[in-house]
Amino acid sequence: MKALLIAAAAMLVASPALSKGCIRGAAVGGVAGHFVGKGHAVAGAAVGCVVGHHRAKVAARKQAAPPHQ
Repeated sequence: MKALLIAAAAMLVASPALSKGCIRGAAVGGVAGHFVGKGHAVAGAAVGCVVGHHRAKVAARKQAAPPHQ
């Protein structure tokens, strides 16, 4: 499980286009996971990275869309 998380994190860090939102989401998720209990910080960071990336992608798509008239 840890190897999978490390590989996913390395892939996201290596490509700046893919890592948008990941850093902020991972920070929030890691802190939240830390307060949940022992060993949950890494899982929280991984989930936070995914959620942060998704939210950044949705926001970029909304910004790039032409306004409706």
